[in-house]
Amino acid sequence: MPHSSVDSSTLGELMHAAFRGLRGRWMKQLAPFDLTPHQFRALNAVARSGNDGGLRLKDLAESLRIAPRSATEVVDQLEAKKLVQRGPDPSDRRATLISLTDEGIRMRAEVREDRARQADEYFAVLSEEDRAGLERILAQLAGEETHRHRRHGSA
Repeated sequence: MPHSSVDSSTLGELMHAAFRGLRGRWMKQLAPFDLTPHQFRALNAVARSGNDGGLRLKDLAESLRIAPRSATEVVDQLEAKKLVQRGPDPSDRRATLISLTDEGIRMRAEVREDRARQADEYFAVLSEEDRAGLERILAQLAGEETHRHRRHGSA
């Protein structure tokens, strides 16, 4: 890889600062919905599972890269808010499937709509050209991270 005059540690610090700013906005954005980032990530993982019957707890934990016990706590919190429900897994009576309730589906849609508006506001300081370039760069970095996790046996 060619040597660059750009200090990589500075790039990392700037990227981290930008991410912290965005994450801070998202945490504030989730507050009126009474959701934590982990809870929202769990709602998304269940919704994206592609399994109409739901997602197994162990698969949710893997998807979120958290311990199964932590995933249980998140599901308990979401279930108390009536956003998810547990049901039997027809293929394994010992297993439980987590699925979104109608309220969970509605809440996720509202949060995603609000998040898109917040992201538009956050990235409004960038020109369309800069936004497209940033998207390309982040996709490239995210792709490398995905390949790195696969090479090392991670999700």
